[in-house]
Amino acid sequence: MKHSIPVEQCGHHGAAMAAAVQACVHCGFCLPTCPTYQVMGEEMDSPRGRITLMKQVLEGKQPLETALPHVDACLGCLSCETACPSGVQYRDLISPFRAWAEPQRERPRMERMRRWMLMNVLPYRWRMAVAVRLGLMARPFREVLPKALGPMFDLLPRRLPKREVLRDLYEAKGERRARVALLTGCSQQVLAPEINAATIRVLQSQGVEVVVPRRQECCGALAWHVGDEARAVKSAKANVAAFPTDVDAILTNAAGCGSTLHEYPLIMGDEAKAFAAKVQDVAQFLDALGFRVPDKERKVTVVMQDACHLLHGQRVQSAPRRLLAKFPGVTIREVADPELCCGSAGSYNLEHPEVAAELGRRKAETLLAAKADVCVTGNIGCLMQLRFHLGVRLRVTHTMVLVDEYLRDLG
Repeated sequence: MKHSIPVEQCGHHGAAMAAAVQACVHCGFCLPTCPTYQVMGEEMDSPRGRITLMKQVLEGKQPLETALPHVDACLGCLSCETACPSGVQYRDLISPFRAWAEPQRERPRMERMRRWMLMNVLPYRWRMAVAVRLGLMARPFREVLPKALGPMFDLLPRRLPKREVLRDLYEAKGERRARVALLTGCSQQVLAPEINAATIRVLQSQGVEVVVPRRQECCGALAWHVGDEARAVKSAKANVAAFPTDVDAILTNAAGCGSTLHEYPLIMGDEAKAFAAKVQDVAQFLDALGFRVPDKERKVTVVMQDACHLLHGQRVQSAPRRLLAKFPGVTIREVADPELCCGSAGSYNLEHPEVAAELGRRKAETLLAAKADVCVTGNIGCLMQLRFHLGVRLRVTHTMVLVDEYLRDLG
């Protein structure tokens, strides 16, 4: 798409944003795979429409405030990248544009308060643990509390899980085959600490030594996706400094975190390239390593929920399926429209609850149609969203938790 974007006036992301705009040929292949377009049915709420809007704003041909409602409504799921025949790097446009726009916009007071709470609670484990406890205490009184808090109450677990205190180092069992460093995440450590514990046990069982860097921070995904570039840069620099360089890989077990780590060169510059090059999803790493399982059968039917930032953000789809398929007796079933987002998308289900709820409802229906025993996913946000919408109708867990259960039961 031809443009007249004044790159030098658009900050240090100007060239990347202009390149993404220029790559778009306006073909429309992204429309059927865009969750917000499927729900809203408006051109301006599709990737193609948003690219046009952002282009016109950057060119100075359209006021920023007319584009913001549509840009804000984007989940950032990146399904458009997978569908695009022209290779548009939408991620190089949407988050940088939000960062460019943030200092120029005026948010309503209640929205500012909500964003302040999200940015100052979710990325910090102890603050989030306190917030969850307070939320669980207040949930019986939700009818007399502001309606805006409703989505937060919906997504709370039934109880706060017991805290898992992780060590700095976990030795491999048997002959050491690899040495890795693990990003443990922030909200995941509070809402589902069993995921990291299971991940470490699985890695150890495969001869992998696991380092848990003590000074690691939130990956910065939440800040980066909502335009708070300063916080995102701070998190990226802290993690690049905290993680050791003498490891075979830097592993993540949360799709959103992994996708963001891969974007560190965009967020903080070329000094993060070596770090990002080592980042892998844990299922991807184990698949490449050569996963070993006991030769015992356990019959179970599994339906896969592809987390967007694993499928689209990191292009990892077959690895978790191959891991589970190695267990005798496991049947894997697929869903219709696997590329469509479940509606979680970081804090999206808190900031845009109506759209997120509709997407969650649709995803729950497709998962139930698979008639499986258990649903697995590779992201904490998806897990919490799906558990709410599926309830007791289908068990939802993390891929590594299920693999860990199999290894312990069959070993």
